Amino acid sequence: MVFLNEIAKSAVQSCEIDKDLYVKYNVKRGLRNADFSGVLVGLTNIGDVVGYNKDDEGNIIPDHGQLFYRGVELKDLCRGFQSEGRHGFEEAAYLLLSGKLPDKTHLEIFSKQLAEERELPDFFSKNMILSLRGRCVMNMLARSVLGLYTADDEAENYAPENLLKQSMSLIAKFPVIVAYAYFGMRHSYQRKSLIIRHPQPELSAAENFLYMLKGKNYTRLEADLLDLSLVLHAEHGGGNNSSFTTRVVSSAQTDTYSAIAAALGSLKGGLHGGANLKVINMMNNIKQNVKNWEDEDEVAAYLEKILHKKANDGTGKIYGIGHAIYTLSDPRAVLLKEKAKDLAKEKNRLDEFNLYAMIERLAPEVFYKFKGTNSKVVCANVDFYSGFVYQSLEIPEELYTPIFAVARIAGWCAHRIEEVTCSSRRIIRPAYKAVYPRLEYTPIDKR
Repeated sequence: MVFLNEIAKSAVQSCEIDKDLYVKYNVKRGLRNADFSGVLVGLTNIGDVVGYNKDDEGNIIPDHGQLFYRGVELKDLCRGFQSEGRHGFEEAAYLLLSGKLPDKTHLEIFSKQLAEERELPDFFSKNMILSLRGRCVMNMLARSVLGLYTADDEAENYAPENLLKQSMSLIAKFPVIVAYAYFGMRHSYQRKSLIIRHPQPELSAAENFLYMLKGKNYTRLEADLLDLSLVLHAEHGGGNNSSFTTRVVSSAQTDTYSAIAAALGSLKGGLHGGANLKVINMMNNIKQNVKNWEDEDEVAAYLEKILHKKANDGTGKIYGIGHAIYTLSDPRAVLLKEKAKDLAKEKNRLDEFNLYAMIERLAPEVFYKFKGTNSKVVCANVDFYSGFVYQSLEIPEELYTPIFAVARIAGWCAHRIEEVTCSSRRIIRPAYKAVYPRLEYTPIDKR
């Protein structure tokens, strides 16, 4: 252990880089410009995230957020299927993969084919998921995706038709793998019953997931909320970390399963897929320490304590507030909040929902007061409400990030198809400048 500590200390020291060098060489840290906007590294026809405008001098002008799937605004897409009383994830997946909104016949065929693809290969459930169990569902999902390579005789076929077939198979199987992996983990490490429910062909993706998780013990509103959440998380442009990972790995001309496993590894990271859990933990802390949830002054004062690192986890962050692109509003948060209120009423959690809404309203002003400026405009992002929704749906916390993956697989597959078939066909290879000093080699007996 002493040896490992010594080597680890040396490794960390050798990695230290003078921060001034980033300025000297104009390095775009995190692929971000000085104004925190993303560095333009590619073009896409899939998703567009609009969070602000720029004037003629390049200054950022805050605006209400918009999110487009293949040119269709997310709000219009959601209002469309909601007004017709149906679920929309299958429609969103079709749109992202094909570039077009399906007519009724095409949507029915697409949904039927997804239903046929939900069943896992023979012995896959037992050998890959239930026997080879793990504590982390995201890890088990990534492992299972790589395992599906062995069950695909056309795994290395990059023809568009085959890429689409693989994509539909993964979109269909993700909820099943996640549900089975969760029950396998729960059985092995929490000493609870092992429950396996087979997906039902007549159910939507959202309904199937709730059925596999809870049986028939869910309401129509619960299914509607999960379906909406899947639609809202299905795509977010090519620049988000996991979609960019998909494109980077795909640009090397590897197989679909390897590219998606890499994306899962990205999403598993706490800075990407785990934000709603941090919101939940923060809200639990607030609920324990704020006596009157209706007192705006008391709530605002506690938010100030959080920013001053005197409350919650000491990081100084109000989780769920602020976004890399959105300024005045995150359209996903707006849409989820609307339906979340209905769910809060059904679950007798309206007082908690009202606390969330109050914090959403107060947090930006508290933040501006803390910073002494409103030069960086912040708003609630989708993670602020998604954890509350999953809690209300009685979904275990171990599944919050996997549900994100169940949704985002549609966007990942669309980006992979675009990268493999329509990009410049160049491997993505940015540059790193080496700044370590040159050293003379010293013979081992003179070191």
